[in-house]
Amino acid sequence: MDALHDGGFDRVSLVAERDGQIVGHTLFSDLPLITDSGTLPALAFAPMAVVPKFQRQGIGSELVRCGLDGCRVQGHRIVIVLGHPAFYPRFGFSPDLARPLQSPFSGEAWTATELVQGALEGVTGRVEYPPPFGVFE
Repeated sequence: MDALHDGGFDRVSLVAERDGQIVGHTLFSDLPLITDSGTLPALAFAPMAVVPKFQRQGIGSELVRCGLDGCRVQGHRIVIVLGHPAFYPRFGFSPDLARPLQSPFSGEAWTATELVQGALEGVTGRVEYPPPFGVFE
């Protein structure tokens, strides 16, 4: 996470607190989509974590909702996540939207959402993880 911040790739970062203690965090960072017609800006949603003793209390869901709202306010249009296929669809993430996007990942856990309806319509290409994600190149 520090490398994403230090490299200027982070766009939205949120923490959840309980009684002055940080119990959750999420980060949205640049994840360009390379298409035949040029580069399309998108965001990677990772990581998202909640301290185990605070899980299943709605903290993760609130981090997702607030994070996506923050991304919308900043004018972002597309968010991609590799995450639990039973959790993220409730927030609009879909493997169908991510399927045309080449990546090191595939399957039901590789999902995307449109913050602006139609933002991924007809889009094909590949994601380009920034250098701090170097293990995925």
